[in-house]
Amino acid sequence: MKVKQGFKLRPLGDEFMLIGEGLEQINFNKMITMNATAAYLWEKVADGQDFDAQRLTAYLLDEYEVTEEVALQDSQTTIDSWLQAGIIE
Repeated sequence: MKVKQGFKLRPLGDEFMLIGEGLEQINFNKMITMNATAAYLWEKVADGQDFDAQRLTAYLLDEYEVTEEVALQDSQTTIDSWLQAGIIE
C-alpha cells in the first residue's frame, strides 16, 4: 500500500489533522483526525514508500513499548481506517 499524495499532517491540540491540498484532492471533503501514534505512522510512510501491516508493526515496536501482537493489531486497525477514509491505496 501507499499513501495518496496531496495530504499534509497538521497538529491540532493533542491530535493531528490530515488536510487534502492541491487539485488532486479538490473533491476530498473529509476531515481526518489522528492520534499521536497514527500520526507517527503516517509520517513514517508519507514519502510514498510501500508499506503493509508488518512494516507498521516494526515502526511501532521501534518507538513504543508494546508487544508484537498489540502492535500488529494496531497496525491493521490503522490500515483499515486509512483505507476506509480513502487516504491510502
